[in-house]
Amino acid sequence: MEVKINKEVRDYTESLFMGLSMRQCIYSAIACVIAVIIYYQFNPLLGLEITSWLCILGALPFAALGFISFQSMTAGQIVATAYYSFLLSRRQLVDKPFNLYMKMYGELIERYTKEALGKNDKKLSKIKKTK
Repeated sequence: MEVKINKEVRDYTESLFMGLSMRQCIYSAIACVIAVIIYYQFNPLLGLEITSWLCILGALPFAALGFISFQSMTAGQIVATAYYSFLLSRRQLVDKPFNLYMKMYGELIERYTKEALGKNDKKLSKIKKTK
């Protein structure tokens, strides 16, 4: 007997704080810390408006790491996969078509072709008669 279970069951995550998972809470806290550090560093120099934009731009990547997922991979796994794919495995991939069937049975095909032509080809039979 087979019991059908919905696919959404696999996507279940426990919420830790305000509906966020553990990973989302940690990356949100890191984003807040980065925003506070940027605010206290640049507010006296650049003013409130530019500093607020810098806080948003500085915190955005860290907040995104907690919330982005693609094909059941987290953002950290996506970055690691892209790093490995683009930088560590730099091989030149060349597409060279080949006929596997001909590679395996090429000699056999040529032999049978010559035998078949030898029996039925008029020109070939004339050449044999003259010899």
